[in-house]
Amino acid sequence: MTDTFAIALIQHACSDALADNLAAVEKAVREAAARGAQVICLQELCLNRYFCSAEDASFFSLAEPADGPLVSRIQRLAAELSVVVVFPFFERRGAGVYHNSAAIIDADGELLGMYRKMHIPDDPLYYEKFYFTPGDSDGESSGYRVFETRFAKLGVLICWDQWYPEAARITSLLGAEIIFYPTAIGWHPAEKKEHGLNQWSAWQTIQRGHAIANGIYIAAANRIGYEPALGTDGIEFFGRSFVSDPFGQIVAEASGEKPEIVIVECSRRKMEGIRQNWPFFRDRRIDSYMPIARRWLAGDY
Repeated sequence: MTDTFAIALIQHACSDALADNLAAVEKAVREAAARGAQVICLQELCLNRYFCSAEDASFFSLAEPADGPLVSRIQRLAAELSVVVVFPFFERRGAGVYHNSAAIIDADGELLGMYRKMHIPDDPLYYEKFYFTPGDSDGESSGYRVFETRFAKLGVLICWDQWYPEAARITSLLGAEIIFYPTAIGWHPAEKKEHGLNQWSAWQTIQRGHAIANGIYIAAANRIGYEPALGTDGIEFFGRSFVSDPFGQIVAEASGEKPEIVIVECSRRKMEGIRQNWPFFRDRRIDSYMPIARRWLAGDY
């Protein structure tokens, strides 16, 4: 296996027209492949406007099964271009069971599997609990996965998962060489002036912390554009898709206003060297961590 692998993040604005969004995604994937990307990650729910800003049962009609025509179309594209694609979409798993998912498609077009978002928010304009079932977590599976693709071992977590160090740690311990975070995060316009810079900074800082704590590459693909929501000021998605190296340094970052493709070459040698010099995995006190599996500790007996 070579030392390096090249990744791409694609950020774009979405319209209400599925065909237009699909055309934009396909065009960007082709461009990223032509520029040398081997692993390409799209943004959260990349073919739709962010419909979760309202609770409306009609939006369930946007969902498709993992073996449906949309995933199949991206499989054919991946095979044609010989690239790995992380394809986030609204998944209909079964009657009444829907997920915020990412299909991981290998460079020969094989569907390697699904990551289903584990942490589901319920905040103003982010009413995801109305739509999404969390990914499976039971006695046999934590819900976190690593996918061994032609070019790299990938971990995938989605948006709200970004804020949870446990998710990044488990995915890293499973052997990921990079964690992708497809994302749809933005500002409530009324809050932007007072809180916007700090909100963006916190979003980036927490993920850089995951990169440092785990000695791993982190790559977040966010959407851009203002999307209205009935009866509200809507959401202004702030883009700024970025890649952090295992030292927590930003090695590439997109703007906040326009469609962009971010391409970075990742080095396994660099990751290994940082883990050797910052041996956080070696020094973990796994015998002392059982309390983390409890909901709350203070005052519990």
